[in-house]
Amino acid sequence: MILRSKNRGYGRASGAGFTLIEVLLVIVIILMLAGALVVFVLPQQKGAEKNTTRLLLTQIQTALDTYRLNIGSYPTEDQGGLGALLVKPTFENERLAEKWQGPYLKPGTKMDDAWGFKIRYELIDSSQKTEASAPDYKLYSVGPDGQPDTEDDVKLAEESDTTKDSKTVLEQ
Repeated sequence: MILRSKNRGYGRASGAGFTLIEVLLVIVIILMLAGALVVFVLPQQKGAEKNTTRLLLTQIQTALDTYRLNIGSYPTEDQGGLGALLVKPTFENERLAEKWQGPYLKPGTKMDDAWGFKIRYELIDSSQKTEASAPDYKLYSVGPDGQPDTEDDVKLAEESDTTKDSKTVLEQ
């Protein structure tokens, strides 16, 4: 009787742990799940970075247009460029200084894209404009490679691009 009660608590020795095949199978399953996660999440992250940058460009565009409505022109480099949307620039004309109603963006807004590069803002001479409806400035991000004028640059869709796209769709 005493021998039987002692053996009950121990059970079978072969069923006490996992076999090497079971452990390897669990590791393979975990690696497959991790691989699937990488395959599906990384493309989503790239799209999210571009969308985040487009949203920032849209906010800056709205702020630039509001600045122009108040002051009468877009900020120049002498006025601080995009910085004039956050901090009141020093104007030579006091009447212009009184018209500044900023900050036009939320204080603390960083003028960096999702990859850490500065947003580019360049005023365009009105004599160099190709279309009358085009804005008087170029506003864009250099994209993940950090090089301007490449395919990965993030720009706002201009009305002419949208019109061309809709005409192409209608023709098809």
